[in-house]
Amino acid sequence: MSNYYNSSRKLHFSQLELEPVVRDLEHEFKSKGADSLGSMEEALTWYDMLLNNAGEIAGEFIAPRAEAVDEKGCKLEDGTVSWAQETQENMDMLAQSGYMGAMLERRFGGLAMPVSVNNIIVEMISQADASLMNLYGLQDIAVTLQKFGTEEQKQRVLPKFAKGEVSGAMALTEPDAGSDLQAVSLKAIEKDGKWYLDGVKRFITNGSGDVLLVLARSEAGTTSGRGLSMFLCEKSPEIVVRRIENKLGIHGSPTCELQFNMAPAELVGKRKFGLIKYVMSLMNGARLAVSAQALGIAQAAFEEAVEYANEREQFGKRIVEIPAVYQMLKSMQAEIETSRALLYQTGLAVDMMEIYERKAKAGEKVKTELRAATALADFLTPLSKFTISELANRAAYDSLQIHGGVGYMKDFKVERLLRDARITNIYEGTTQLQVVAAIGALVKGLFEKEMEEVRSMELTSLKKEQKEVISLLDKTLSAIASVHEMESLEFHDYTATYLVEMASILYRLKLYLPIAEQNPDKRNILKFFLMESDARIRYLENRIFHLKEQYGENIDRLKDDFLK
Repeated sequence: MSNYYNSSRKLHFSQLELEPVVRDLEHEFKSKGADSLGSMEEALTWYDMLLNNAGEIAGEFIAPRAEAVDEKGCKLEDGTVSWAQETQENMDMLAQSGYMGAMLERRFGGLAMPVSVNNIIVEMISQADASLMNLYGLQDIAVTLQKFGTEEQKQRVLPKFAKGEVSGAMALTEPDAGSDLQAVSLKAIEKDGKWYLDGVKRFITNGSGDVLLVLARSEAGTTSGRGLSMFLCEKSPEIVVRRIENKLGIHGSPTCELQFNMAPAELVGKRKFGLIKYVMSLMNGARLAVSAQALGIAQAAFEEAVEYANEREQFGKRIVEIPAVYQMLKSMQAEIETSRALLYQTGLAVDMMEIYERKAKAGEKVKTELRAATALADFLTPLSKFTISELANRAAYDSLQIHGGVGYMKDFKVERLLRDARITNIYEGTTQLQVVAAIGALVKGLFEKEMEEVRSMELTSLKKEQKEVISLLDKTLSAIASVHEMESLEFHDYTATYLVEMASILYRLKLYLPIAEQNPDKRNILKFFLMESDARIRYLENRIFHLKEQYGENIDRLKDDFLK
């Protein structure tokens, strides 16, 4: 057992430029409430204390219960879903410690915590038990209601979230509307000024929760996203859990199929903005949470691999001394460290976007700043999920490989980590959909603009590495231009994954260069990651070149072998 608020997380937290975020959340430190923070120093000390306490809860309370949670899972009896006893104990502990309203305003009983700081808590909880994140992380429901709900809705519901008295769910997916949410058909029917929901939702994480945000079709006869609205729906007899899914992993959180039988509901925000505004906000929060979840799983897998490799002896020595093993460990370490920089910076980008959203709502003229902050958050969020969910799967896979045959057995934790990791690049938008969301920043020049900072960094110890990063950047920009010379949209789509991966590598290098410059003990990680990145970017560049040369505008021929 240990405190999960480790030296790496402390270092990356210290790198966050939180002052503008904290000043906005704390109203320039002018609030007079008993819980208000009076200075930046006080805020950082407060956050550090909260993170340390959360790390202790994760390592010493949640982690020891994870095996039992995985074995027991959830049960559906007589229409009622129950969590494992250990899951309930975990949630009670988080509630008693004040974390269930982490990002809610203090007037609702919350901690008024920045997204970037809460990210670290989500990551630590996920390292302890990935399934618990799906319950803790659903306080995003409360945050969405805080942004878009009426004052009456907020006052009625949010204090209950902050106290841990209720849990939430976002009910979006349907049997015939998975990734394509424009196809949602659950009906929202208005009668005598009141709303009722009728239809089915499927694959709803914690669908048995007390407070649901539901995407439903409010405009009869429509088929597009413009006909969808967002509704607040509280637990009632008219919402029936038809079944809970028998899943590969994350057993501690119930995934439900729901039947709405004219269930009473309330409109959230404006009609017809459900998908294009409210769900996009909700989904971006969920994608960031899954990125943190994935990083927590990767960290757990890495630590299990290091521990086992030091204990296991073969051929007269510990396997950690075998090159094939420590090569995998070094790759995991470098990927996790650089991805942590990406995750935390993404959280900060979301914080900055929300600052300008609040300023715009208050009537301030910040249109240009809001547009820029939104574009960056909308790029980094899918980039993070693309990067880190794939990392979690690789790390869990390699950790099991290092364990060998015993890793395949239930006796070892790593098989659970592999099962839990698998969902991270599927739910809240598959990896392929994250590529679709991120590629626009490469095409429209935002990525290039963000990377210009690398050229002007004033480094002393890493000048050589800086030049190498700039060289890789030029290769990537050339590859982007090469792809977009092509008229074939299918060629663009086919190569988009390669380009986004190249962008992810370079963005992480940009973030990690100054960290390694300031922290000599991190330079070997940077240099190793740069070495592997050089090889990977050259490989991806060559794939694009050969695809263009061999297939060109006719790349759609590749699908002919599979058409029936």
